[in-house]
Parts: sequence; structure tokens; C-alpha cells
Amino acid sequence: MRLRIQHAVCPHRGLYLTDTPRPNCRDCDGNGGFNRDYGDYETGEYAGTEWEPCTCWNENRRWLLMPLPRLPRRHRGPGRDPWGAGGYSDEPPF
Repeated sequence: MRLRIQHAVCPHRGLYLTDTPRPNCRDCDGNGGFNRDYGDYETGEYAGTEWEPCTCWNENRRWLLMPLPRLPRRHRGPGRDPWGAGGYSDEPPF
């Protein structure tokens, strides 16, 4: 198991300890999976790409180390124009 620290917002905002792909994996070359292109059955045209994870790691395995607080949103007040006189100058040069 190769661990790293990752910032994530979902399901809860915090720092997580996550597993990483095996760097010397012969199947995925350390990328953790494969991109697989697929086509439409009727026309044979390209229809998209799917990600298939490799068996050398589990992308869903992670542990919450430290929850991070939500920062309060700044309230600008009604009618405040960021481009008006209180914001940037309209004097040349622009």
C-alpha cells in the first residue's frame, strides 16, 4: 500500500489519506487504470471513453485524517458594484 495525503471536498471537506497505484505495475505502468474508447453499436462511430481502474489499487480506499472547516462566505452588501468607484479605477490607462 502506497499512501498519500489528498484534499477532498466530497463527502466531507478535509484531508484524506489515500492509496496510490503501484508505480511498477506491469498492467497499467503506474497510471492506476486504463482509458477504453468505445463506439456506437449501430454506426460504429466514437461515442466516448470509459476509465477502468487497475487491480493494483483501490481508488475508493481513503481515511479522513482531519476535517476542514467551511469558511464563511463574504457578504458584499446590497448594490455594491465591484467595477464602480469602490472597485477599480476607470481612469486611463486601463
